Amino acid sequence: MEERLQKYMARCGVASRRKSEQYILEGIVKVNDTVINELGFKVDPKKDKVYVNDKLIEPEKDKVYIVLNKPEGYVTTLNDERGRKTILDLVTVDERIFPVGRLDYDSSGLLFLTNDGDVYNKVIHPRESIGKTYLALIEGDFSNSELNSFRSGLEIDEYITKRANIEIKESYKNNSSLVEITIYEGKNRQIRKMCSALGHEVLKLQRVSIGDITLENVEEGSWRYLNERELDYIKGL
Repeated sequence: MEERLQKYMARCGVASRRKSEQYILEGIVKVNDTVINELGFKVDPKKDKVYVNDKLIEPEKDKVYIVLNKPEGYVTTLNDERGRKTILDLVTVDERIFPVGRLDYDSSGLLFLTNDGDVYNKVIHPRESIGKTYLALIEGDFSNSELNSFRSGLEIDEYITKRANIEIKESYKNNSSLVEITIYEGKNRQIRKMCSALGHEVLKLQRVSIGDITLENVEEGSWRYLNERELDYIKGL
């Protein structure tokens, strides 16, 4: 049965479908002896051979699902042009894995990695919104009106954010406070920009959960495979 080239590439663990589309447009993907640079192209996995950068790719036989507790100072990519440390310096497995979503270089916490392209798309484009929860150390204290504005939506980058949850966990004497924030979308540096829009710069940011997946039993800089309950959850999205 034929399938779209980018879907096949994701199933092979090359990258997400979106990133695979980028590779196609860059002209580094070849089917048999022909370079393909159109996104609608379909392949027959039983007959066609697909190459990325002249390297034959094949579907991953073993699917892996990993939770990483990323420290600050690592980039959420598989390689970095500037020579910075990447998440693959922390996770060493035989399979080719890729991150589901991103965490900023200066943010820490939960990152989900897999070589299952179908599960990737369930998380990135779920049928129902998945809450992503963070702990943020911020400058100052939120007023009640600021909390209400944060929850109802703020304008950042000419975009109005969707509903969000925010609760003050603790206020400190050095004019900073710890807040728990849950968002249901994933714009670039969204939480930092939302807090900044209200005059509160984020000093530290840690993601502690994505839906029902948490950092349980994962110390900073370490990783583990998803347990059976988490697998049932992620595949049921």
